[in-house]
Amino acid sequence: MHSEQLLEHFRHPRNIGQLPPPAITVDVTNPACGDLLRLSALFQDGKIAEARFQVRGCTASIAAGSALSEWMLGKTRVELQALTAEVIDQALGGLEPASKHAAALCVDGAKAVARSPGP
Repeated sequence: MHSEQLLEHFRHPRNIGQLPPPAITVDVTNPACGDLLRLSALFQDGKIAEARFQVRGCTASIAAGSALSEWMLGKTRVELQALTAEVIDQALGGLEPASKHAAALCVDGAKAVARSPGP
């Protein structure tokens, strides 16, 4: 059973969509389940000023993308690199074992944004 926090993010996802350039956009996938996360981030003064996401996947992955997009605001590349699955897990009120892949997908996305060249 999903937590109320997860269901809230699933029912009312935040920051859906994609940002135009000069924002960075990355795609990451989970080969085990096939979920796809597209993550866009606009950096200003070394911090994320805007973040958007799109997910093709399960309920948990959609909710995790929403939680990630909120968490990313104001973060630096170093902070993105330091993101752990536990942060997303906690933001969603705890993921069921079968849904932990959603948090891992978010970590992969955040790290891909951090590594991407751009402003």
